[in-house]
Amino acid sequence: MARRGGLLVGYGASSSTTTAWRAGRVLRAAVVAFFDGYHCFSPVAAILALPFSAAVLASQAMAPSSPALRGASSRLREMFHAAGFPPSSFFALLNGKLSQTLFTFAATLPFALTFLLLAKACVAAVLAPDAPRRRRMSLPRGAAVARAYPALLATHLFGSFVMLSANAAVFSLLFLVFGAADLLGFTSTASTLALSAAGAIAYSVAVGVATVVCNLALVVAAMERGVAGHGAVLRACVLIRGSVPTALALALPTNLGMAAAEALFQLRVVSQRRKAGSLAPGVAGEAFSVAYIHALCVVLEIIVSCVFYRSCCKRTEADELRELEPEEKGDLQA
Repeated sequence: MARRGGLLVGYGASSSTTTAWRAGRVLRAAVVAFFDGYHCFSPVAAILALPFSAAVLASQAMAPSSPALRGASSRLREMFHAAGFPPSSFFALLNGKLSQTLFTFAATLPFALTFLLLAKACVAAVLAPDAPRRRRMSLPRGAAVARAYPALLATHLFGSFVMLSANAAVFSLLFLVFGAADLLGFTSTASTLALSAAGAIAYSVAVGVATVVCNLALVVAAMERGVAGHGAVLRACVLIRGSVPTALALALPTNLGMAAAEALFQLRVVSQRRKAGSLAPGVAGEAFSVAYIHALCVVLEIIVSCVFYRSCCKRTEADELRELEPEEKGDLQA
């Protein structure tokens, strides 16, 4: 067996097996921490994360009939046409998803800057590595949350700029690729389909990596004093080095849980309201239950990010000690 970054890995183990093993280990630790401190995390979900989840679900329910969404979709369609992107199902789907994402982001921004960041600060204070053991599973003091909030706010705003930059970089790359393909004469349906598939993969990877880095940067800003904004993002890039596949694998379960809650809300609440024309008391109860499930998934995502941050810190410290070990042996021999 060989030790890599503080983890035992077999000599014949592949990178995918190592990634799955590390992701499973972090997920197990996060689930254990969630149930061990459920009496602390459930109030955070009910008081802080629930308003944000309700805003997300409500914005998605109002999106189809919103003039702002139709205006954003038409502007994006005109931008794609002006950039020379060929008409394809990929860009039609990308247009719909981007316009819905922009609408949801704008509608939930006040809740994200207040309730969501306060929830992140509370969970990070509970799971902080330097927290005393007797206070590990108790709600943090208001002073600790208030002290971490400005750093979280600055990091969240800078992370939004990073996400915007990642989208702009991918669109610029797609513009160059499709422009070069048009100049070289690759305008057939098969070529367009192949380039669209490659563009979808590149866009998903770029946005996924930017998302996990920004989420980890928020945890860094909450747990490390004096680190905020671009400093937290740079620190997150250092910590996540060599662990990007693990971070992407960890983001999948919680995002699937939130997507399932959003689909359940559309099925059980939005569709029933459209059929009946009003919101019945039973449907309102289901809406509250689904929103609380979504809030629990949000809190669990924060816990996973905190546990992953601690894992990255331990791995980084082990790597530094291993790099310094030969130098210390050389000094002793000298």
